[in-house]
Amino acid sequence: MKSFQYSFPYPSARLPVFGRNVVATSHPAAAAAGLRMLMRGGNAVDAAIATAAAMTIVEPVSNGLGSDAFCILWDGERLHGLNASGRAPQAWTPEYFRAKYGADAKSPPKRGWDSVTVPGAVGGWVALSERFGKLPFADLMEPAIELAERGYVVPPVVGQKWAAPVAELQGLPGFAEAFLPRGRAPAVGEWWQFKAAARTLRLIAETRGEAYYRGEIAEAAARFAAEHGAAMTAADFAACRPDWVEPIGRDYRGHTLHEIPPNGQGIAALIALGILSRFDLASLAPDGVEAQHLQIEAMKLGFADTYRYVSDPASMELTPAQMLDEAYLASRARLIDPRRAQVFGPGNPSKGGTIYLTAADERGMMVSFIQSNYMGFGSGVVVPGYGLSLHNRGHAFSLDAASPNVVAPGKRPFHTIIPAFLTRDGQPVMSFGVMGANMQPQGHLQTLVRLLDHGQNPQAACDAPRWRYNSGLSLNVEASMDPAVVQGLIERGHQIEVIQDSYQDFGAGQFIWRLGDPGVEGYVAASDPRRDGQAVAF
Repeated sequence: MKSFQYSFPYPSARLPVFGRNVVATSHPAAAAAGLRMLMRGGNAVDAAIATAAAMTIVEPVSNGLGSDAFCILWDGERLHGLNASGRAPQAWTPEYFRAKYGADAKSPPKRGWDSVTVPGAVGGWVALSERFGKLPFADLMEPAIELAERGYVVPPVVGQKWAAPVAELQGLPGFAEAFLPRGRAPAVGEWWQFKAAARTLRLIAETRGEAYYRGEIAEAAARFAAEHGAAMTAADFAACRPDWVEPIGRDYRGHTLHEIPPNGQGIAALIALGILSRFDLASLAPDGVEAQHLQIEAMKLGFADTYRYVSDPASMELTPAQMLDEAYLASRARLIDPRRAQVFGPGNPSKGGTIYLTAADERGMMVSFIQSNYMGFGSGVVVPGYGLSLHNRGHAFSLDAASPNVVAPGKRPFHTIIPAFLTRDGQPVMSFGVMGANMQPQGHLQTLVRLLDHGQNPQAACDAPRWRYNSGLSLNVEASMDPAVVQGLIERGHQIEVIQDSYQDFGAGQFIWRLGDPGVEGYVAASDPRRDGQAVAF
């Protein structure tokens, strides 16, 4: 068991939560849904599914019933990975998009039906329940159905994020009917109901997801797509299957960080940590210029290779093992100048808008789960009468034939959402994630360095000021970062914008750290103050 410093050096309204059964996510009502399953005798998988379903209702900006999902879980003996991301419709090719959007189009559109790949999250819920759940699947949908039917009060962060994209989305098919019932976004403190989604959740519950992929819901989505000239068909929905995968990992400071393999970007965090393992970060001040600069440069190198090589595994020219080769990472580490920011390109290893939740139970099962509609409200398309808000993950495809991420029928796009898991000597240590587009591997990196190099407790690691690398030399930093550190980074050549609104740029983490025997010592959990959520336990 790691001995943490239980000091709290950063401004926050949160303290760690201790318990033998724990759920942490970014909305209290969803965390309570998971805890309700645990108190009913369910396990951590049951809690995670109930929480995920509730999150589609209480944080609809970030995820919905038309999301994708990924999961890493410890079943008490070993790790399992689940890729529940959907695939492109069979009609999608570069020619399909260029015929509709012009010869100069670089990618599928950002919004609308032609940004929608088949949603995989519901299939992921069913797969997890069938293999590892204890309670009846229908029971897991009960809290979400109640929230959708009875409604809830819109909290501050969700309210802010809800209002932001309205001007862009209000004309998209079904959006205003679903999310602007009064002709506007609901205000903070206002009551909101989503009865159409309750109908869909009931169908999912009654049929264990069959109505979603091979029944009434899929048929309604296909009809709505046809009405708007889109390619999605009922057959595309019916072909959707989640895949059980083996997580990939990288050792760091006596622990192993595990990520979902491509088509996700988790390998970026593994590359960056492999590079940082060559530096003595523990000897540096955790909030000092030197430590922050090294992390930023390592993250740039991780992204350079990830953006060049990662796609659907079937179309990658390299394997994750090649990208994580020790000699290759050592050569990449030698490129870092401790005194100067640089722009890095990809190397050649062949020579050698998201929600996150985590749950753990007293029997030792731990679940790391992430679910997303990609950008705020995803595609902006909502199937009328069903509350089926569809993601826009298809926008991540390329139309460049030379790209490993070029669009193709039935192909999965590059994905940003990544759950994470930490082990030591083959045993579980922490289930965690930091949501927020390309902030996710950056959040994994920054929080793990604080936990493992500097001994900060999970809540302090959540609370600490963060940076976010964009591209080139461009960085965003939180306004809470020490101005002297910001100035030191500028002097090293980083181009910095200080951001006042932490909710928009710096992600949000949820952490559950195992303290010992889960039935006795239990866990310590943290929930990021940048969102409305909390960790709950008993």
